[in-house]
Amino acid sequence: MPMLEEEIRQIMADETARLQAAPDLAERVMRASRGRRTRARVAALATSVAVIAAAPIGYLTVGSVATTGQEPTISAMPEPPAIDDTPPVPSKPRELGDLGDGKEFGQVKVGYLPERLRWSNWSVDFGDRYSTSYNFDGDKNSFYCVQIYMYEEAAVQELDDRIQQYRDEGDGEEVTIGDRTGYLVIQHVGEDGMKGTPTLFLRMGDRQRAEIMFSPTYAKEFSGAEAVSAELKRIAEGLTSTR
Repeated sequence: MPMLEEEIRQIMADETARLQAAPDLAERVMRASRGRRTRARVAALATSVAVIAAAPIGYLTVGSVATTGQEPTISAMPEPPAIDDTPPVPSKPRELGDLGDGKEFGQVKVGYLPERLRWSNWSVDFGDRYSTSYNFDGDKNSFYCVQIYMYEEAAVQELDDRIQQYRDEGDGEEVTIGDRTGYLVIQHVGEDGMKGTPTLFLRMGDRQRAEIMFSPTYAKEFSGAEAVSAELKRIAEGLTSTR
C-alpha cells in the first residue's frame, strides 16, 4: 500500500512538472503582445492610406490615426470657388441721341460750318463733357473733319489748365471772337506723322468752354494755316450757348 501511494505521488509530481511554464514564457508573451500592437498599427496606417488614395481630389484632413486599431477620421472639404479673372468689358459711352442736322447739341447751337460738312451721326456724352463731329458723308465710321467738344461746370477747370500749359510753353496765341476770348493753337504736333490738329478754345461763359478742332487731313484742303484759322474763328463766332 505504501508503495502504491508512493507511485501515485510520483506520477502526480511528474505531471505537475510537465505543466510548469517554460523559463522564456514571459518573454514570448511580451514579444507576442508587441507583435500584435505592431500589426495593429500597420493595419491602421494601411487603412488610412487606402482611404486617402481612394478619396476624390480635394481637401482631406486626417483627424486621427489611432494606434489601437481604431478607424482613422477623415473629412473631405469642398473645392474653393473658381476665381473669375476675366477683365470686365468696358461699357459703351452714352450718346447724345439723334441730333438731326447736328446744328444743336447739349447746350450749344452751331451757326456756321464749312461747306459740304454734315453731322457724322456720332456723339459722346460724359455729362459735363460732350462732343460731336462733322464729315462729308454723315457716316459715323468715317474720319471726322471738324469736331466740337464742350466743357461745362467742373470740367471747365480741366480745359483751363490745359490752355494755361500752352501759354506757359509759349505755344499758340490769344484771340478775340466778338466780345469773347479764345486761344488758338496746333495740338498733337508730329503725332502719326501729321502736322498737328488746328484748335480754337473758346470761352463761352464762366462755366462753359468750347474746343473746336480741324483734323490734320481736312486742314490740308485749305490754302494754308491762315485760311484754317479763319475757318475756326467763323465756327467760333457762330457758336451760341443755350444755357
